[in-house]
Amino acid sequence: MGKIKDLLHNKWVGFSLAALLYTLWFVVWTGNLWMLLGLPVIFDLYITKFFYRYVWSHNAKMCQRSKTYKTVYEWVNAIIFATVVATLVHIFVFQMYVIPTSSMERTLLIGDYLYVSKVTYGPQMPNTPLSFPFVHHTMPFSQTKKSFSEAIKWPYHRLKGLKPIRRNDVVVFNFPAGDTVLLENQNVTYYDTLRSFEESFGKTEGRKRLNEKYTVISRPVDKRENYIKRCVGIPGDSLEVRNGQVWVNGEPQEPIPGIQFNYVVQTSAPFTQYAIDNLGIRDYSGYGSGYYMNLTNELAEKVKGLSNVISVNRYIYTPNDEVFPHWGAPRWSQDNYGPIWIPKKGDTVQLTAENLPLYRRIIEAYENHTLEERDGVILIDGKEATEYTFGMNYYWMMGDNRHNSADSRFWGFVPEDHIVGKASFVWLSLDANKSFPSNIRWERLFRKVR
Repeated sequence: MGKIKDLLHNKWVGFSLAALLYTLWFVVWTGNLWMLLGLPVIFDLYITKFFYRYVWSHNAKMCQRSKTYKTVYEWVNAIIFATVVATLVHIFVFQMYVIPTSSMERTLLIGDYLYVSKVTYGPQMPNTPLSFPFVHHTMPFSQTKKSFSEAIKWPYHRLKGLKPIRRNDVVVFNFPAGDTVLLENQNVTYYDTLRSFEESFGKTEGRKRLNEKYTVISRPVDKRENYIKRCVGIPGDSLEVRNGQVWVNGEPQEPIPGIQFNYVVQTSAPFTQYAIDNLGIRDYSGYGSGYYMNLTNELAEKVKGLSNVISVNRYIYTPNDEVFPHWGAPRWSQDNYGPIWIPKKGDTVQLTAENLPLYRRIIEAYENHTLEERDGVILIDGKEATEYTFGMNYYWMMGDNRHNSADSRFWGFVPEDHIVGKASFVWLSLDANKSFPSNIRWERLFRKVR
């Protein structure tokens, strides 16, 4: 036993074990050879102890001389250590996410705090490693000052995960249309605003007026807004929406209890607030004889059975140009969409003038090629192209609150390099309309996300 203890206390054994673990995690797993620069630091810690002799020992003497210096030194050490550990956990293990909108009702409620696992699908190495800790894209107490530097930009690299993304997983991802942002009005989508300006003033004049009114900025993938939706289509799937029902590869999507739609409710007498609260209706508008209510199919049946209800009918959108890929002439709607094929890495599609709008953004924005149409000929990187081979996998995301969700129906495919992690469970849930402690939804604590 004594020999084993002596062996473990040997500086060369300690260095070898530390170097091995460091290499396996930070070099092999991350696939980043720059991390090898950390090995000399480990060597010094265990063998040469240059840093210890010339820095740490000096600080030890200063701590003995001054209590103030000792206190400050200990606090600085603690803060640095906590920051480093928290940053590594945030990058490689998990992050917290709070539900800001009702797009996932009733599966997830506004005020639900989620544990988002990055290990499940594999953590993504940051595109912009030089960043202020614990903030996303904007500095604290600022609406415009960015929190990151693009002096160093790493290419997309995802570490090995526990499993792939599966249909019906609830996924957190970077907003695909968040690459371009109106700095003074970040709550609206740049591309929707641009289309509005172009429709009002023409393409050239509209873009000019937009740039005069707003400061237009771009963001790298890892600094775009985080969204949460349900993955309803994976790479290689054929997907279609028929009267609100999602069909994948010719089969209807498996039932999801939380899915709700907008219903038109006609009544002979107004609903009381007590009745609405008792039914658990959270999202509605109207008064008197007519209401718009977001309801599950089961809740719609309950409403239909009330004595003052004349009729309950699901609202069905007609074809419009709000949905992706914005054909110009209405073809699809939020409730009747597609069919479309979801691109898979390595697969090839024949390009035509008809299907090019579906894949244009993939080619130009996500896979960084130049794309032109000249006299009916499609040019990619200046060369005539009749087909295209995809360099990444893509996914189709939709909210469970189908008529109150900004999702793939409006901005298209979600690239694999935008995936953040899997929503695992609710660790806290707060009702903003109530005061503490009644605002805590105790029944939702540690509820698994399904």
